[in-house]
Amino acid sequence: MAQEIFIAPSVLSADFARLGAECDDVLEAGADMIHLDIMDNHYVPNLTVGPMVCRALRDYGIRAPIDVHLMVDPVDELIVQFAEAGASFISIHPEATRHLDRSLQLIRDLGCKAGLVLNPGTSVGVARQVLSRLDLLLVMSVNPGFGGQTFISYTLDKLREARQLIDESGLPIRLEVDGGVKVHNISDVARAGADTFVVGSAIFGAVSYAEVLRQLRVAVHGG
Repeated sequence: MAQEIFIAPSVLSADFARLGAECDDVLEAGADMIHLDIMDNHYVPNLTVGPMVCRALRDYGIRAPIDVHLMVDPVDELIVQFAEAGASFISIHPEATRHLDRSLQLIRDLGCKAGLVLNPGTSVGVARQVLSRLDLLLVMSVNPGFGGQTFISYTLDKLREARQLIDESGLPIRLEVDGGVKVHNISDVARAGADTFVVGSAIFGAVSYAEVLRQLRVAVHGG
């Protein structure tokens, strides 16, 4: 089931001293969503931001979808807080909840779209039983916890497997990939089945956000 291509810049690589303006700039340059990487220094070895930042972006005036990736354990209380703070998508790791089905349903009950995140070492099969609860399946192409890592090549096979699972289900689930996605490899990632691309340093490290976003879209469409 073909979906519109989304590019979601990860603000983990943005200038946090001017985060609202950075989000404005990247959205005006052609991005579709803002991606927030939430790390707790427990589930992953890093600490980033909390729901106050999501709320601050909404209060600042960001109206685009905010894609929240919770790398936290436990997750349920932060699901509630980020939903209240204005998140659009909330994605969680199966290892971070004792009751995956319940946590995914909580996200939807709070009015957000639910995502499941698969680490490089987590099987696609984990998603099979909860597909009906999902709006998004996020395949990590690096180990979670840090920005700027190198894309793990075997993720392409995993994306193909995930794409087949989604297509066979007939459900309108987005297939997202996060980690090391850049202009030189995004075409391979798209051919493997992804339709939603988290891109961090490749965008925020560039002089022109618009030019990098243009190059990414051209590469996705095989130009």
